[in-house]
Amino acid sequence: MKTIIKKGFNILSFTIVVAMFIPTQIIAQDGTEVKEEAATETEVKKENKPVRSPYEAGMLIETQTYVVWPKKTLEFAIQHRFGNVNSYGFDMMGLYAPSNIRLALNYGLFKNAQIGIGSTKVGELVDLNYKYAILTQTQSNSMPIAVTYYGNTELDIRSDKTLFGYEYNFNHRFSFFNQLIIGRKFSNAITLQVSASHAHYNQIDTTKTPELKHDNFGVGFAGRVKFSGQGSVIFEYDVPLTVPKYDTDIQQKNIGVKPNLSLGVEFATSGHAFHIFVTTYNKISPQGNLTYGTNDFANQDILIGFNITRNWGF
Repeated sequence: MKTIIKKGFNILSFTIVVAMFIPTQIIAQDGTEVKEEAATETEVKKENKPVRSPYEAGMLIETQTYVVWPKKTLEFAIQHRFGNVNSYGFDMMGLYAPSNIRLALNYGLFKNAQIGIGSTKVGELVDLNYKYAILTQTQSNSMPIAVTYYGNTELDIRSDKTLFGYEYNFNHRFSFFNQLIIGRKFSNAITLQVSASHAHYNQIDTTKTPELKHDNFGVGFAGRVKFSGQGSVIFEYDVPLTVPKYDTDIQQKNIGVKPNLSLGVEFATSGHAFHIFVTTYNKISPQGNLTYGTNDFANQDILIGFNITRNWGF
């Protein structure tokens, strides 16, 4: 009897010990699985963040990049174009010729949206611009491209009572520009984008251009290739799809709106970007370039220009 009780006690003790260990192992396994799942979720969340620094500035040369600044980020931009390199007389490669300049401020208004103001010397133009990131490329490639809308409303503030030889009212002073940009950062070195553009003028110069349209369209291709941590080659090629012909005062012959070819270099830090380049566009205003850009790269109608941007985060 004593032996049976002893054996029963041993079995009961063994059962209790086993019962104590089984839940502990199950809990330990469950805890490990929870930790692994949490780690996976964290990793996926991290990878789904936007790609870092596809561009260093909100603009490239003559076009906008698809970058939209984060909320409470302020960007100050200076755009400068010297005169044509092949202009008449000695003007030191366009440095002594009439130049054009634009100063602007852009601000991250809220997530994926920014707004800005600017003023351009030639034409005495004031613009309100706006930019919105429709899609953002992610590190995990769950969204492989970026899609951004850019637009502006531009006002001619010249005191003239006539515009292009016509009397005009306040509404005639306005022009508009819309652009859809699709881009992708392919690697740490290469970022490319394509764009479709539309420009509208409420008043156009038909004195020499009877066939000039109020609405004009174009497409563009642009990008950068980094050759060092701070240095990049930048380029743009823009093609007008509506090509009016008109006379010029100098050549007195019919010429058309020409494609733009721009090539330069960028040097950037965490808060600055400096671009120096050659370009065929001279208006700085995107609707002005698309509607009235007649410089021809083949005829050496090129300008030296530079852009400087500075960012602050608040």
